[in-house]
Amino acid sequence: MLWATLGAATLVSLIALEIAARRLGIPGPITLQAREAIFAPKSGFLLYAGMALTMVVLTRRQRLIAVGTALGIDAAVFVVRWAIGATATDGHPFGNGALWVVLGVAVIAVTRRTGRERVLLLKGVALGLLLVAGRKTGDTWLLITAKTRPTVLDPYLAVADHALGNPSWLVGRIVRATGPVGAHVLDYVYVQLAVAAVVVALYQLRHVAAERRFPRHHLVRTFLVIGLLGPGIYMIFPVVGPIFAYGPGAFGTGGLHWATANIWPETAPPIAAPYAMPFDGITPRNCMPSLHTAWATAIFIHTRNGPRVLRFAGTFWLIATLGATLGFGYHYGVDLIAGVVFTLTIEAALRSQARGWDRSGIRLVAYGAAVFVALLLSYRYLPMEMARLPWVYGPLLILAMISVIYGYVRTTRLWEPKAVPAPQAAPQPELV
Repeated sequence: MLWATLGAATLVSLIALEIAARRLGIPGPITLQAREAIFAPKSGFLLYAGMALTMVVLTRRQRLIAVGTALGIDAAVFVVRWAIGATATDGHPFGNGALWVVLGVAVIAVTRRTGRERVLLLKGVALGLLLVAGRKTGDTWLLITAKTRPTVLDPYLAVADHALGNPSWLVGRIVRATGPVGAHVLDYVYVQLAVAAVVVALYQLRHVAAERRFPRHHLVRTFLVIGLLGPGIYMIFPVVGPIFAYGPGAFGTGGLHWATANIWPETAPPIAAPYAMPFDGITPRNCMPSLHTAWATAIFIHTRNGPRVLRFAGTFWLIATLGATLGFGYHYGVDLIAGVVFTLTIEAALRSQARGWDRSGIRLVAYGAAVFVALLLSYRYLPMEMARLPWVYGPLLILAMISVIYGYVRTTRLWEPKAVPAPQAAPQPELV
């Protein structure tokens, strides 16, 4: 019933988003995904990552068949495109085969399987398609934010960021000083965040094929809920980021015409009364909270119980993502604090739902939500006070985030199953 309800809710949301996008004259998520069944996909890696998630429910032999089929379809499609001169200029020349394999598993589940086996296969298909649909939904949401929010609140965050010492300006100068090598490494980490999440999820779901069931909680659930709720906050608190509001744009073009000044990252903005500034209808309002920080935090959390190499990778991905979000001017420091609190609150709610709600779970989720709302309100209505008293509000922001982290760690440790010591045999008397 839970999976059926989630499936129905997802379908309704996709249809509603498709209708809203069409009214704004932009393609919706269903249209974008349907096109990738034939045309060159935007990200072939993402489609193969979705297929990998679907294959957790398949046996080893079935996985080999699925991979071979996907590669064969991609090869055939590539030859056809080459023959008719339809080269992939906007996207990847592969990935269609992965999408067809996932859809094929769904057809087999409906027509050739019954009972629990059918449900398991359909869960695998849903997992793969939700990853891809989440990306398409996010792309559509970003376009909607640009079309429906003509003004942005960047001056409020830029002023509030003085309480933290303007970290985006500082890290931006550091990244520029590292040259192209550092920038390329951070850019790769930033762009391939979804692939890193799939690697962690595959480790968590490695026993699904053998046990014929999914674990109660895993990374994909957290990723999807973050992607579902985050864009709603974008609509409430529209922000484009320092590189657009105070710089030349992400790639040296665009944004400068609408920016208040071209001062990022050399000169921090002055402390002045903030205002809602108009901006273009193209740049996404996708800064508050920082979802890249949120997703990287989720990866970090879910790698804590893995092997050492996975723990190191999770730590590296979090640190590099924080460096990229600030160093490329995509986010303010206050965005990152909100993103961490946002993730911990969602993770606590999902873990509570998986294990059964109790007082500790309700208290943790309520506290995290209250801190997140308090952060948004302070950014909006107290930025001048935060900038004028950075030695007061800066530590308060950090302490607010640390308090949620501490509450999460302390509560979830109590949820961990306790190891029961093995019974020891009582000493027996010996014959002398």
